[in-house]
Amino acid sequence: MGVTTKAASERNYFPVIIIGGGQAGLVIGSKLKAAKVDLLILEAASRIGESWRKRWDSLRLFSPAQHSSLPGLTFPGDPKAYPTKDEVADYLEEYARRAQLPVQLDTKVESLERKGDRYLIKTNGMQLQTDQVVIATGPYQEPRVPAWAKDLNHEIVQLTSGTYKNPGQLPEGDVLVVGAGNTGAELALEISKANHQVWLAGRDVGQVPGFFRRVANGRLFWFLATHVFTMATPIGRKIHSSLRAGHGGPLVHVRVSEVLSAGIKRIARITGARDGKPLLEDGTTLDVESIVWCTGFGLDFSWIRLPILGSDGYPIHQRGRVTSEPGLYFVGLPFQHSMSSTLIAGVGRDAALVAKWITDRIRSQPSSLADVL
Repeated sequence: MGVTTKAASERNYFPVIIIGGGQAGLVIGSKLKAAKVDLLILEAASRIGESWRKRWDSLRLFSPAQHSSLPGLTFPGDPKAYPTKDEVADYLEEYARRAQLPVQLDTKVESLERKGDRYLIKTNGMQLQTDQVVIATGPYQEPRVPAWAKDLNHEIVQLTSGTYKNPGQLPEGDVLVVGAGNTGAELALEISKANHQVWLAGRDVGQVPGFFRRVANGRLFWFLATHVFTMATPIGRKIHSSLRAGHGGPLVHVRVSEVLSAGIKRIARITGARDGKPLLEDGTTLDVESIVWCTGFGLDFSWIRLPILGSDGYPIHQRGRVTSEPGLYFVGLPFQHSMSSTLIAGVGRDAALVAKWITDRIRSQPSSLADVL
């Protein structure tokens, strides 16, 4: 698949290093490789697409295959079908293979800092230097679980949407699903069908109108997600603020009526623990045997030793470029520019812009560095 561990270890400098071998890292890697940039992609997992393979068994994309392709490779199969998580993982692996991308697996980045005019990257096995860095580690890094979860009875089985695979992991008895967004609603339905009484806690996020998905097989919704719900529009900035606050987006696959007809009990927000039990905002407690936390994920950039993060831990950037640190970029951030920035078919637009900045910067350097183009 390009650069091997041995080949990379014989070098400690690359003009461009991409941290993260998911969809964001692969697509910008492909664009830079096409521009003949000498680069290396660092991936912590032992296989491309591993983060997708580890998610729950029944997971499918929100968008059909025809709206789920990276630039240069059409997603295989029925264009109207919604790909499974394993199909996505296999697709990403094939994308990297066809593009012959220089991906180094099993390489976890432990720190990123400045060393003179270059960036220093320390990993679990080596130190690398580079002129430009792209951070493409994805939006699903640290599951959000409230601190008071540790005060719940230790006999209650607790899973996050990142560790949940299927209902077989849950003991008999009632299940509380916390978070009523897309993930919470889908998992609540699945668990309910496995003969559990399910309680679904969280604010009503609404649902995407059915005609949005039916019109041209989702083209209207895709147009809005890409061109209207952006940081350049008031409605886009409002959605961005809501998502940054941890509020889930409107339901896509699941209808509110399905949740109600399945016998799932919608309850008030969970605010804490009392006597080892989940405490509702109305002051009552709930007896359950297990809890599935579908409360989203947070970004963890604690390994970045540079002053580029806001008070909320989110990078301070302009469409992916960190202006305070020349040569440092992000791709695949939640709402980096639009609602589609983290989606497979949407990340290409952000990656193209960042790739242009990178190649422009290389061309502006002395000829010894510009020779990589």
